[in-house]
Amino acid sequence: MKLTYHGHACFLIEGKGHSVIIDPFLKDNPLSVVKPEDVKVDYVLVTHGHFDHIADAVEISRRNNAPVIATFELVNYCTEKGATGHPMHIGGSYTFPFGRVKLTIAHHGSTTDAGSAGNPCGFIIEMDGKTVYHAGDTGLFSDMALIGEMNPIDCALLPIGDNFTMGIKDAIKAVELLKPRIAVPMHYDTFDVIKQDPEEFKKGLQGSATEVKILKPGESLEI
Repeated sequence: MKLTYHGHACFLIEGKGHSVIIDPFLKDNPLSVVKPEDVKVDYVLVTHGHFDHIADAVEISRRNNAPVIATFELVNYCTEKGATGHPMHIGGSYTFPFGRVKLTIAHHGSTTDAGSAGNPCGFIIEMDGKTVYHAGDTGLFSDMALIGEMNPIDCALLPIGDNFTMGIKDAIKAVELLKPRIAVPMHYDTFDVIKQDPEEFKKGLQGSATEVKILKPGESLEI
């Protein structure tokens, strides 16, 4: 499995025969090195309705005929704008051609320009025998221990930006609860209010069983 970071909370995951993108915020993201028209994927996953996560989801869905996978309310919002979609909800899982997706809780908000968009979520994605956990925008919660217990996580994608999500200290605790093989920090530096040094996150996990990989926008990781 190949994981490519595109800044903020956006990741492209490529398996042997399929690819998915999570939280595509590219066009107006000052850190992104790609644009929506560059993206070729089979599915689009969206954790919640805030602009810095859903911004380019509909365009990418329409260009690629790639269904949006998200909560019921958010998929309805996207399909009303011309996207295709597969609605889900917290705790539910479904097997797609590329693999299995399960929605987890996330402590945050979810609104669009049309108002409330239901609940935010995280994703557990199983593809090609690997498991990736994208936490979404969330604060620290103790059930991360349960997520880690029930899912042997190869790679955890965790926000560290603070202010709107977990900060570095809480993200370190999240790693302790989840026990992933690899942890990748996300959701930082895009805006001044979430400026963070990811090296502090890495330093805080020295000596643990988890390897921290810091990716710059456009960089990839083989899992």
